[in-house]
Amino acid sequence: MQETIKYWRGVEELNNTPEFQKHAHNEFPEFLPVSEANGEESSSTVAPRRDFLKLLGFGVAAATLASCESPVRKAIPYLNKPEEVEPGIPNWYASTYFMGDFYNPVLVKTREGRPIKVEGNNLSPLTQGGTHARSQASLLSLYDNNRLKGPVAKGKETTWQNVDQEIRTRLTGVTGRVVLLSNTIISPSTKAVIREFGAQFPAFEHVTYDANSASALLRANGGVVPGYDFSKARVIVSIGADFLGTWISPVEYSKQYIVNRKVTADKPTMSRHFQFETFLSMTGANADVRVPVKPSEYGAVVAALYNRIAGGTGGQTIQAPAVASATKQIDAAARELLANRGGALVVSDSNDPAVQTLVTAINTSLGANGTTINPAAPSYVRQGDDARVLRLINDMNRGAVGAVIFYGTNPVYDHPLSQQVVSGLKKVGVKISFSDRVDETASLVDYICPDNHYLESWNDFEPKRGFLSLAQPTITTIFNTRQAQDSLLKWTGSTSDYYSIIQRTWSGIVAGGTAWDKVAHDGVALGTTGANDPVSPAAPMTLAAAAVALNKAGRAAGGNNNTLELEIYEKVAIGAGQHSNNPWLQEMSDPTTKATWDNYVAISPATAKRLEIEQNDVVRVTARGKSIELPALVQPGQAPNTIAIAIGYGRTHAGQAANNVGANVYPLVTVAGDSLQFSNTVTLEKVGADKPIAQTQTHHTVMGRIVVQENTLKEYQKDPKSVTEYVRIATPDGPQAPQKISLWQDYEYKNHHWGMVIDLNSCIGCGTCTISCQVENNVPVVGKQEVLNRREMHWLRIDRYYSSDATREDGGFEKMENPSENPSVIFQPMLCQHCNHAPCETVCPVAATMHSTEGINQMVYNRCVGTRYCANNCPYKVRRFNWFNYANNEKFDYQMNNDLGKMVLNPDVTVRSRGVMEKCTFCVQRIQYGKLEAKKEGRRPVDGEIVTACAQACPTNAIIFGDMLDPNSQVSQILNREKGERAFHVLEELNTQPNVTYLTKIRNQA
Repeated sequence: MQETIKYWRGVEELNNTPEFQKHAHNEFPEFLPVSEANGEESSSTVAPRRDFLKLLGFGVAAATLASCESPVRKAIPYLNKPEEVEPGIPNWYASTYFMGDFYNPVLVKTREGRPIKVEGNNLSPLTQGGTHARSQASLLSLYDNNRLKGPVAKGKETTWQNVDQEIRTRLTGVTGRVVLLSNTIISPSTKAVIREFGAQFPAFEHVTYDANSASALLRANGGVVPGYDFSKARVIVSIGADFLGTWISPVEYSKQYIVNRKVTADKPTMSRHFQFETFLSMTGANADVRVPVKPSEYGAVVAALYNRIAGGTGGQTIQAPAVASATKQIDAAARELLANRGGALVVSDSNDPAVQTLVTAINTSLGANGTTINPAAPSYVRQGDDARVLRLINDMNRGAVGAVIFYGTNPVYDHPLSQQVVSGLKKVGVKISFSDRVDETASLVDYICPDNHYLESWNDFEPKRGFLSLAQPTITTIFNTRQAQDSLLKWTGSTSDYYSIIQRTWSGIVAGGTAWDKVAHDGVALGTTGANDPVSPAAPMTLAAAAVALNKAGRAAGGNNNTLELEIYEKVAIGAGQHSNNPWLQEMSDPTTKATWDNYVAISPATAKRLEIEQNDVVRVTARGKSIELPALVQPGQAPNTIAIAIGYGRTHAGQAANNVGANVYPLVTVAGDSLQFSNTVTLEKVGADKPIAQTQTHHTVMGRIVVQENTLKEYQKDPKSVTEYVRIATPDGPQAPQKISLWQDYEYKNHHWGMVIDLNSCIGCGTCTISCQVENNVPVVGKQEVLNRREMHWLRIDRYYSSDATREDGGFEKMENPSENPSVIFQPMLCQHCNHAPCETVCPVAATMHSTEGINQMVYNRCVGTRYCANNCPYKVRRFNWFNYANNEKFDYQMNNDLGKMVLNPDVTVRSRGVMEKCTFCVQRIQYGKLEAKKEGRRPVDGEIVTACAQACPTNAIIFGDMLDPNSQVSQILNREKGERAFHVLEELNTQPNVTYLTKIRNQA
């Protein structure tokens, strides 16, 4: 007899079932006792209906029923309001982001005295309003509760008065050299303070240390980084330099690079970009020709390129071995460089002086100086000197250093000779750190005098000769911290404060008064102080010496092809480790691997197959007698017989978000002579365990579907209208566009119709838009496990797709799912498409998702009951569901689980609770604000006044937002120009009629 299936008839009955209670306890243990969850009898009652409704995500019911539990809070009237602060009205302050890695002038938005958003400064001639994910996320570090609350002496909290007195006394009696070890300082005023401080000691030395240095590049170019200008380059060749993501000045270089990458029918030309590299970097993913090579082959690639250029320009060739695997591409690159003399540029991130010597010689032969390199404007953002740091470590260990002060440096964590640093510190009499937390180095010093956050400080910067900027405090110091410059002034006995020093430095540039006020308002100025010009740079290598060094070191290809080589690289988000306690950056997807929250061993599919290694297998990497264990990530594009591991992880004294995340790879860095090189020969073995890597995207190709579109420049030049494929539906009347066939009644937009255009040719995949959206819209951090559960919350993601060698004819979808060994890459920002025929709107039972009169797909949070029908019905998968109360749960929000962390929240955007669906709103709060401001002036908004957070942050202007009913808007003009040319909608065959339009990617390939 067939068993009758019994269905529950209401929430009360479902609530009482053992099956439901068991699953409920697994997700929400606070609601049910374990005994009830297991179906056992208990004297306590089952979960009350109120909690049950919370459990299911009934937002309105839960909020109403739980309101009686809320504590009573007394409001304090705002009687003595600062004159410049108006409740609800934002204030903007010009400042500058520079944390020893790269330079970014910014504007800081404050509300009621607290910074809540960072944007780019459009007045900067270098970055032109662009930003980076790190500068966007730097806001969160201001509210980091792991920062020190005041000075520390011998491990105990103390007062500034006591610590100043003790340090002055001990420095006065110090024997031996006094050393200030800092990261790169591009502040003229800070260098003036350091000189004043050092003048009081018989022997003082300022040593500059960058964890990821450019020492070899400096040596080959007179102590400075050349003033590269990618906007003037018709041909670019990069050997390992991720100049769009992490190398030297990525915001500046991205702005320059994209100038010659945008194409229109009026300008159907593009630059040509060759990339020789080991790991598939973000820059390599954007290259027209990408060649995987081993780290040991970098020198041989540069030498071969040099010989071909020298042969074409009448220069002197050198003896160098060939690179058989890349000969064809080297020849092609050389031909195009020679054909574009005066418009060619070669760059490399190698820290080998011999390699950089040859690169400098190549650029000189190509006539780059004065065109793609500006000799009058060298860059100062990398000043680290590996040789002097190595000498310092040796001097500490032999007792020659009497006092050491750490400023922005943490060598106990990020130097390959960290154990020698630790032993050397034991022989130094006075040890001081300006760290804002008890980091790995600060934990071993006598005094920690915590520095301010940059948003609490005055400062000045000269990143390139002739370009200046200021930083100003946007908030009073949150903790009892003090700017490092003021501490140095205190210890010299000076009565001046640092602000006065800055004004003194700038007295020769601005006359004071209104001129100074204008500079402080604009944040940037033109002029130079000369403070960053190198005093006595090391002599560069000769070409002959470079050739000998390359051959002696055996950097060419050859030998055992199965020898495994390690390349150590820097991630776009985390950097060298100084940003690792920022959960926004930890959860940001890596542009190419799409991984979060960990580093890993990237290995090519072919090598993984040879070594029988699968994704997530934990492997032991050993070099120089030291080992680390990490999971393997099978990475298309990785050079065969190589692996790659990111720095910046494995912290132990950073904070809640960073500690014990990943492994520290710095011990595997090679110390070669007087320089540090981020490569090594290693052994690899499986340890018999696995560790899942939290990736936000695990499908690699589009499998032949029309999701993203791309074509070649040659085809575009033939016929711009032929490069984009459009879907047509078969009907009795012949093929029709999907828009012609519909059951929908179309909307009529009478006032505004907001839309977005995303140029895939301009999107470099940097992820800045993702972080900007997260900051603006209070998007929560969920942590590694929730990402593994596919519950990440980003409203905007960047999908990354690889090319496949397979086609439908030779294996169908199964083979097409496998990417090429060295794939071409395309990035596609994906957000709510704000469809005019939105599938989500038709299935919501409570009308929580609905269409506005201005074309925006809206979410009414108070209506949402968490059915998730809308997410199931969304073909773009851009809706996010709050499984937990992420914004108020210590397990997930990391730095926002206290009142301090919540200061970062945007008051114009609702913080969503558990059980609510959320997604992109086109930054509706910005739209409303812009409309109200225009209304107060009796006019319509002007194009450019209303910009979404993603569009405003983008360093390449890939995202354009505006009113499609405004014929003068940039969006309208692009759509009119591109209509029938490059414009397409994703999944157009579904006829959802999105308000987000994409422009086909064009590749400059042969």
